[in-house]
Amino acid sequence: MIITVSRMFGSGGRDVAAIVARQLGWSLLDNAVVDEVAARLGVSVSEISSRDEKVPSLSERIASSMTLSAPELAMPLADTSLVELPEERLVAVTQRVIEEAVQQGDAVLVGRGAQCMLAERSDALHVFCHAPLAAMVDYAIKHRGLNPATAEAEVVKTNKQREKYVRRHWGRDWLALENYHLCIDTANLGIPAAADVVVAAARARFNLAS
Repeated sequence: MIITVSRMFGSGGRDVAAIVARQLGWSLLDNAVVDEVAARLGVSVSEISSRDEKVPSLSERIASSMTLSAPELAMPLADTSLVELPEERLVAVTQRVIEEAVQQGDAVLVGRGAQCMLAERSDALHVFCHAPLAAMVDYAIKHRGLNPATAEAEVVKTNKQREKYVRRHWGRDWLALENYHLCIDTANLGIPAAADVVVAAARARFNLAS
Protein backbone atom coordinates (compact mmCIF):
# COMPACT_ATOMS: atom_id res chain seq x y z
CA MET A 1 0.00 0.00 0.00
CA ILE A 2 1.17 3.48 -0.86
CA ILE A 3 0.25 7.01 0.15
CA THR A 4 1.60 9.73 -2.13
CA VAL A 5 1.76 13.22 -0.66
CA SER A 6 2.03 15.99 -3.21
CA ARG A 7 2.48 19.36 -1.60
CA MET A 8 2.69 23.03 -2.37
CA PHE A 9 5.91 24.46 -1.06
CA GLY A 10 5.16 26.08 2.28
CA SER A 11 2.09 23.94 2.98
CA GLY A 12 3.97 21.66 5.38
CA GLY A 13 3.09 18.60 3.33
CA ARG A 14 6.47 17.01 4.00
CA ASP A 15 5.79 17.27 7.74
CA VAL A 16 2.32 15.82 7.24
CA ALA A 17 3.84 12.86 5.39
CA ALA A 18 6.35 12.24 8.18
CA ILE A 19 3.62 12.16 10.82
CA VAL A 20 1.45 9.87 8.71
CA ALA A 21 4.32 7.43 8.16
CA ARG A 22 5.10 7.41 11.86
CA GLN A 23 1.48 6.85 12.90
CA LEU A 24 0.98 4.01 10.43
CA GLY A 25 4.42 2.49 10.99
CA TRP A 26 5.19 2.73 7.27
CA SER A 27 8.41 3.73 5.51
CA LEU A 28 8.84 7.39 4.60
CA LEU A 29 10.26 7.88 1.10
CA ASP A 30 11.50 11.44 0.85
CA ASN A 31 15.17 12.34 1.24
CA ALA A 32 16.05 8.66 0.91
CA VAL A 33 14.90 8.84 -2.73
CA VAL A 34 17.30 11.71 -3.38
CA ASP A 35 20.16 9.82 -1.71
CA GLU A 36 19.54 6.69 -3.78
CA VAL A 37 19.20 8.59 -7.06
CA ALA A 38 22.47 10.42 -6.37
CA ALA A 39 24.23 7.14 -5.57
CA ARG A 40 23.03 5.46 -8.76
CA LEU A 41 23.99 8.40 -10.94
CA GLY A 42 27.32 8.94 -9.21
CA VAL A 43 26.69 12.60 -8.42
CA SER A 44 26.37 14.57 -5.21
CA VAL A 45 23.20 14.62 -3.14
CA SER A 46 23.26 18.42 -3.28
CA GLU A 47 23.12 18.36 -7.08
CA ILE A 48 20.10 16.06 -7.12
CA SER A 49 18.42 18.16 -4.44
CA SER A 50 19.01 21.34 -6.45
CA ARG A 51 17.26 19.80 -9.47
CA ASP A 52 14.56 17.86 -7.63
CA GLU A 53 11.06 18.46 -9.05
CA LYS A 54 12.34 21.19 -11.35
CA VAL A 55 12.58 21.62 -15.10
CA PRO A 56 15.79 23.01 -16.61
CA SER A 57 15.92 26.60 -17.75
CA LEU A 58 15.94 27.43 -21.45
CA SER A 59 19.68 28.15 -21.36
CA GLU A 60 20.36 24.81 -19.70
CA ARG A 61 18.27 22.95 -22.30
CA ILE A 62 20.08 24.73 -25.13
CA ALA A 63 23.48 23.97 -23.61
CA SER A 64 22.54 20.32 -23.12
CA SER A 65 21.31 20.05 -26.72
CA MET A 66 24.48 21.64 -28.06
CA THR A 67 26.67 19.34 -26.02
CA LEU A 68 24.89 16.24 -27.26
CA SER A 69 24.90 17.30 -30.91
CA ALA A 70 28.21 19.16 -31.11
CA PRO A 71 30.29 19.15 -27.91
CA GLU A 72 32.93 21.47 -29.36
CA LEU A 73 30.33 24.23 -29.81
CA ALA A 74 28.93 24.18 -26.30
CA MET A 75 29.61 27.19 -24.13
CA PRO A 76 31.15 26.33 -20.75
CA LEU A 77 28.80 26.43 -17.78
CA ALA A 78 29.70 27.11 -14.18
CA ASP A 79 28.16 23.76 -13.32
CA THR A 80 28.93 21.33 -16.12
CA SER A 81 26.95 18.56 -14.42
CA LEU A 82 23.79 20.30 -15.67
CA VAL A 83 24.86 19.22 -19.13
CA GLU A 84 26.43 15.91 -18.19
CA LEU A 85 23.25 14.69 -16.47
CA PRO A 86 20.32 14.98 -18.91
CA GLU A 87 16.93 15.73 -17.42
CA GLU A 88 15.36 12.61 -18.95
CA ARG A 89 17.93 10.35 -17.31
CA LEU A 90 17.41 11.98 -13.93
CA VAL A 91 13.64 11.50 -14.15
CA ALA A 92 13.99 7.91 -15.39
CA VAL A 93 16.31 6.93 -12.54
CA THR A 94 14.05 8.66 -10.01
CA GLN A 95 11.07 6.72 -11.32
CA ARG A 96 13.00 3.45 -11.16
CA VAL A 97 14.05 4.12 -7.57
CA ILE A 98 10.45 4.87 -6.59
CA GLU A 99 9.05 1.82 -8.37
CA GLU A 100 11.57 -0.43 -6.64
CA ALA A 101 11.03 1.20 -3.25
CA VAL A 102 7.27 0.72 -3.27
CA GLN A 103 7.77 -2.99 -3.89
CA GLN A 104 9.53 -3.30 -0.54
CA GLY A 105 6.46 -2.65 1.58
CA ASP A 106 3.93 -0.06 2.71
CA ALA A 107 5.23 3.49 2.34
CA VAL A 108 4.42 7.19 2.32
CA LEU A 109 6.01 8.86 -0.69
CA VAL A 110 6.59 12.60 -0.89
CA GLY A 111 6.29 14.49 -4.18
CA ARG A 112 8.31 13.76 -7.34
CA GLY A 113 5.27 13.12 -9.50
CA ALA A 114 4.46 9.90 -7.65
CA GLN A 115 0.73 10.56 -7.96
CA CYS A 116 1.24 10.30 -11.73
CA MET A 117 3.71 7.40 -11.72
CA LEU A 118 1.42 5.34 -9.50
CA ALA A 119 -1.91 6.64 -10.78
CA GLU A 120 -3.10 3.22 -11.93
CA ARG A 121 -2.36 1.40 -8.69
CA SER A 122 -5.48 0.36 -6.80
CA ASP A 123 -3.56 0.18 -3.53
CA ALA A 124 -2.62 3.87 -3.52
CA LEU A 125 -4.05 6.91 -1.76
CA HIS A 126 -3.08 10.19 -3.43
CA VAL A 127 -3.05 13.28 -1.19
CA PHE A 128 -2.49 16.94 -2.04
CA CYS A 129 -1.53 19.46 0.66
CA HIS A 130 -2.16 23.14 -0.04
CA ALA A 131 -2.64 26.42 1.81
CA PRO A 132 -3.26 30.11 1.08
CA LEU A 133 -0.20 31.95 -0.19
CA ALA A 134 0.25 34.07 2.94
CA ALA A 135 0.19 30.96 5.11
CA MET A 136 2.70 29.19 2.87
CA VAL A 137 5.06 32.15 3.00
CA ASP A 138 4.82 32.34 6.78
CA TYR A 139 5.43 28.59 7.11
CA ALA A 140 8.42 28.70 4.76
CA ILE A 141 10.00 31.51 6.77
CA LYS A 142 9.45 29.81 10.12
CA HIS A 143 10.16 26.20 9.17
CA ARG A 144 12.31 26.30 6.03
CA GLY A 145 14.51 29.26 6.89
CA LEU A 146 13.58 31.48 3.97
CA ASN A 147 14.52 35.14 3.99
CA PRO A 148 11.35 37.15 4.74
CA ALA A 149 12.29 39.67 2.05
CA THR A 150 12.30 37.07 -0.71
CA ALA A 151 10.13 34.32 0.74
CA GLU A 152 6.97 35.02 -1.25
CA ALA A 153 8.83 35.06 -4.55
CA GLU A 154 10.60 31.80 -3.65
CA VAL A 155 7.35 30.07 -2.66
CA VAL A 156 5.66 31.12 -5.90
CA LYS A 157 8.69 30.13 -8.00
CA THR A 158 9.03 26.70 -6.36
CA ASN A 159 5.37 25.86 -6.82
CA LYS A 160 5.47 26.94 -10.47
CA GLN A 161 8.47 24.67 -10.95
CA ARG A 162 6.61 21.72 -9.45
CA GLU A 163 3.64 22.44 -11.69
CA LYS A 164 5.89 22.56 -14.78
CA TYR A 165 7.69 19.38 -13.71
CA VAL A 166 4.47 17.35 -13.60
CA ARG A 167 3.16 18.82 -16.84
CA ARG A 168 6.44 18.28 -18.69
CA HIS A 169 6.97 14.67 -17.69
CA TRP A 170 3.44 13.30 -17.26
CA GLY A 171 1.29 15.72 -19.23
CA ARG A 172 -0.93 16.39 -16.24
CA ASP A 173 -2.09 19.47 -14.41
CA TRP A 174 -0.45 19.28 -10.96
CA LEU A 175 -3.34 21.22 -9.41
CA ALA A 176 -6.15 19.21 -11.03
CA LEU A 177 -8.38 17.67 -8.38
CA GLU A 178 -8.83 14.45 -10.32
CA ASN A 179 -5.21 13.53 -9.61
CA TYR A 180 -5.98 13.11 -5.92
CA HIS A 181 -8.27 11.25 -3.56
CA LEU A 182 -7.86 13.83 -0.82
CA CYS A 183 -6.96 17.54 -0.86
CA ILE A 184 -6.18 19.21 2.47
CA ASP A 185 -5.83 22.86 3.48
CA THR A 186 -3.06 22.50 6.05
CA ALA A 187 -3.28 26.13 7.15
CA ASN A 188 -6.87 25.82 8.30
CA LEU A 189 -6.57 22.32 9.77
CA GLY A 190 -3.03 22.54 11.09
CA ILE A 191 -0.31 19.98 10.40
CA PRO A 192 -1.20 17.42 13.12
CA ALA A 193 -4.91 17.47 12.24
CA ALA A 194 -4.14 17.22 8.54
CA ALA A 195 -2.02 14.14 9.24
CA ASP A 196 -4.87 12.65 11.27
CA VAL A 197 -7.22 13.12 8.32
CA VAL A 198 -4.81 11.31 6.00
CA VAL A 199 -4.36 8.46 8.47
CA ALA A 200 -8.13 8.10 8.87
CA ALA A 201 -8.57 8.10 5.08
CA ALA A 202 -5.86 5.46 4.71
CA ARG A 203 -7.40 3.23 7.36
CA ALA A 204 -10.77 3.48 5.61
CA ARG A 205 -9.41 2.97 2.08
CA PHE A 206 -7.15 0.06 2.97
CA ASN A 207 -9.37 -1.42 5.67
CA LEU A 208 -6.67 -1.07 8.32
CA ALA A 209 -7.24 -1.67 12.01
CA SER A 210 -7.27 1.45 14.18
